[in-house]
Amino acid sequence: MSVKTASVVLDGTGLRFEARTGSGHRIVLDDGEGDAGARPAELVPVAIAACTAMDVISILRKKRQSITRYEANATGEQADDVSPHVFTRVDVVHLIEGPSIDVEAVRRAIGLSATRYCSVGGTLATGVTEVHHGYVVRSAGEELSEEVVVTGPKNEPDRLGRPAVALGAA
Repeated sequence: MSVKTASVVLDGTGLRFEARTGSGHRIVLDDGEGDAGARPAELVPVAIAACTAMDVISILRKKRQSITRYEANATGEQADDVSPHVFTRVDVVHLIEGPSIDVEAVRRAIGLSATRYCSVGGTLATGVTEVHHGYVVRSAGEELSEEVVVTGPKNEPDRLGRPAVALGAA
């Protein structure tokens, strides 16, 4: 099993955060008021576009397609009427240019990415991911920690954030 990590650290008094990926790269995140970086929800379409783009261009190169320009555009629709504002749909459009592109190769590459290779798209499409939320609080020389809630399949919390399935229960 592969493990990916990320951390975000508050940077100032607003809602600006600096994120660091497990591979050591940095991303600035902010809200509309500070506007010093991307909004966190904007990274969902970015992640799926980048993930599928890497798959598709790799496959097309293996199929010896001569690509002069490649771009993947993702548009995510978020629910406005209920919180959290979950993504209800993401559209990804691949723009491929070249002197003699085999359209069937493009179709096959996109299909393989969507159904077999893109972990971001697969995660969003399957809905199988559990998200565990907990805390570590350090104060007055003491450290307290606890898992608060698990969301995901069969673990939908109630309106107060209490899990429908007790933590630690099978």
